[in-house]
Amino acid sequence: MAKIIGLPKLSPTMEEGTLVSWTKKEGDAVEVDDLLAEVETDKATMEFRSFDRGVLLKILVPEGETLEPDVPVAIIGKAGEDIDELLAEVSAGSAAATAEADDRLDDAAADETEPTPTPASEGSSARAAIAEEPPDTDARPSTDRILSSPLVRRLARERSIDLRNVRGSGPHGRIVKRDIESYSGTESGVAVTGERRPPNVVKASSMRRTIARRLTESTQTIPHYYLTIDVDIGPLADARKAMNEELEADGGKVSLNDLIIKATAMTLRRVPDVNASWMDKEIHYHQVVDISVAVAVEDGLMTPVVRDADKKGVAEIAEEVRDLAGRARERKLTPDEMTNGTFSISNLGMFGIEEFTAVINPPEAAILAVGTLRNEPIVEEGELGFGRRMRFTMSCDHRIIDGATGAKFLAALKRTLESPLTMLL
Repeated sequence: MAKIIGLPKLSPTMEEGTLVSWTKKEGDAVEVDDLLAEVETDKATMEFRSFDRGVLLKILVPEGETLEPDVPVAIIGKAGEDIDELLAEVSAGSAAATAEADDRLDDAAADETEPTPTPASEGSSARAAIAEEPPDTDARPSTDRILSSPLVRRLARERSIDLRNVRGSGPHGRIVKRDIESYSGTESGVAVTGERRPPNVVKASSMRRTIARRLTESTQTIPHYYLTIDVDIGPLADARKAMNEELEADGGKVSLNDLIIKATAMTLRRVPDVNASWMDKEIHYHQVVDISVAVAVEDGLMTPVVRDADKKGVAEIAEEVRDLAGRARERKLTPDEMTNGTFSISNLGMFGIEEFTAVINPPEAAILAVGTLRNEPIVEEGELGFGRRMRFTMSCDHRIIDGATGAKFLAALKRTLESPLTMLL
């Protein structure tokens, strides 16, 4: 018997997904666990696999559409099976959802425009009489009389677009959403003068909306404070150079950031009170050290996790970070590879940023912001020379990490970075 297939929730944080591509077409046979489509979520492009066996009788959602979990996307059943009743069910559900949304928009518009009633007083009759006079036929017509939906009218208000200047492409000249999105301030080749061009409005991606929600939640619910320390990075840079000379024959390479990840992981072992998470009314002190590494990707930021970073060698960390970062940029990470870190590192040194503060990635207790390597004059034993320095700023959750604990952690990290041989102990 044919059944309607809804979009599954492909990750714990998924609130909506964009159907990137269908890998099956109507009429294709489908087996259990066959790949049906690829869906872009807030975290990655993920595989949508079938839970049913049969034939893909109908695709209900075209590629490029963004929708919430459980929204019908396809019908699977036996070849030649009548699906008219199921199509009617889907259509009725869509119509009901659209009507509900329109009602909400209409209510909101009414709330915005409905005048506040005033008590009757002398002169009120005169005002009523004026209100009842027939309108001036030369007056500009109301946009309410233009064929358009509440959604279209809302978009027009947001973009300061006069609907009278928009040519509708829908039935009977109805203005639809695509007309607003493609409106450029001209109509029939004649520029609309005396008006400022509206901004180019782009719908935020699922990833960007999730980032916005999580960062807003973090800054509003977590009491941040910041500690900065300046580190002589020369010994670590020399150690890196020596390591890369040894690894060159095998094609390996480590970065300063790989060494910083290792040093941070070892410091978390030495100062375990920082390796923690706030979980409702509990503090979880983690027995593992899983470092979330911020990776810039198109339209956002992802934080793949290096598991057990304290137990891995620098070369192993370097190889793992390269793999995770590459797949992050391709949106090919699994949810497990991007969640449940215990501490985060964000490095903007490659952009020349000397110092910055980062927003904590909840429920973690802290994030380390790494600045660029600076060559600057120093005085050592009365002699003027040049040194290599980096600034490290840790954002701390004050509910978990007191100032003294945070300072202790940074001091221990500084000792490790300035004496890299201690990473071998």
